[in-house]
Amino acid sequence: MIHVLMIVCGGIAGYKALETVRMLKKLACDVRVIMTPASTEFIAPKSFAVLSGHDVVVSESTSCTTAAISHIELAGWADVCCVVPATANTIAKYAYGIADNIATSALLATTAPVCVAPAMNTHMWQHPATQSNIDILRKRDVCIVGPDAGELACGISGAGKLADPEDIALYTYSLALRPARDLVGEDVLITAGPTREALDPVRCLTNYSTGKMGCALVRAARVRGARVHLIAGPLSCVYPTCDSCDHVICAQEMYEATTRYLSSMTIAVCTAAVADWQPANVEAQKIKKDKRAYYDLSLIKAPDILQYISSQHCGYVAGFAAETTDVIAYAQQKLARKGCNLMIANDVSHAESTFGSDTNKVSYVFADRVEHAPCADLTHVAHDIFTHIVADKSQNAAAAAARACAASPAASVVPVASASVAQPGTPLEKTSHDTIH
Repeated sequence: MIHVLMIVCGGIAGYKALETVRMLKKLACDVRVIMTPASTEFIAPKSFAVLSGHDVVVSESTSCTTAAISHIELAGWADVCCVVPATANTIAKYAYGIADNIATSALLATTAPVCVAPAMNTHMWQHPATQSNIDILRKRDVCIVGPDAGELACGISGAGKLADPEDIALYTYSLALRPARDLVGEDVLITAGPTREALDPVRCLTNYSTGKMGCALVRAARVRGARVHLIAGPLSCVYPTCDSCDHVICAQEMYEATTRYLSSMTIAVCTAAVADWQPANVEAQKIKKDKRAYYDLSLIKAPDILQYISSQHCGYVAGFAAETTDVIAYAQQKLARKGCNLMIANDVSHAESTFGSDTNKVSYVFADRVEHAPCADLTHVAHDIFTHIVADKSQNAAAAAARACAASPAASVVPVASASVAQPGTPLEKTSHDTIH
């Protein structure tokens, strides 16, 4: 069981921290709460105690359990910490190491990874001091979730709204797995969700994809240090915090959005269930039901996004193959046809790996091998996918370097008295392909 220490700061968004506790409990986490004195003016500690199942620490005089566990002990107990909502005041104190209450003291005392979910007035969020403090925390590998843009309690609209509690909970859970920071410096492009191909103003062709797997990959990539660009069709789940997000509807829009990122991406993971076919003509008005027994529908091929990305050779490309029969054989054919580096296959005819499930069971189909992973929740699967991508990307780079070295003619050595002799480099270590359990 994952131990989560939640720190609640004073702000009107504090009530959403209750929902975050509930979401973490659904993920089978054990949650304990520290509240700043200011936060108790917005919400009663008893509410967190009921939801978490533990007493709440508010000051040194309160105890977390009958054993009187201190905030320092809680800092050591935690596998991960999350600050919800994180005020500008607490962010500034955390950035500069000020420990003037039990919440900030616990943050400085813990060695666990920390997730911070800011919530404040738009102008406070945009102030250079706050942005500088956020940059400091990011450089310390603190995971920043949100804020979102929207209408705020102060009456204005803009950035500063607390991220969705489910997104905060899922980021905290992803961070708690303590993955390697092996995507630092990578620009990861992820497509997610279905596309909708219009028939007329009220009908469309679509599929059952929800986007959950793609969103889990977004969180995993950011936790591992990547800059993440999401291109999302109409999702049926909470949109994750990411560095940039393009909202699209149809396959053509997704194709056009994807091409804008090709020059900067180093890894692309195409999880979106993009339509293979689209109507040849879209009716301007609603198609009326009349006395006809049937309606002829003419379809043309939609843009093949995965094949196009692979053909540009811009970076490492992974695709998904959602199949219902002969899963591995069809995935191998799709890998060869699309020209990508990796095909991730799953059998959507099974409840554990179908669209909308909170779990998945995938197989990794490479040009020279197939590796099978056990069924796991989407967060574990997302991290396992990136573990495989990083390992294969590293092996491909080493193989390419070896081929280039073998192909180049041996350089003639001219003795020069002042020249230093370069030492041979050590070979790259092979990254483990072990599945995360």
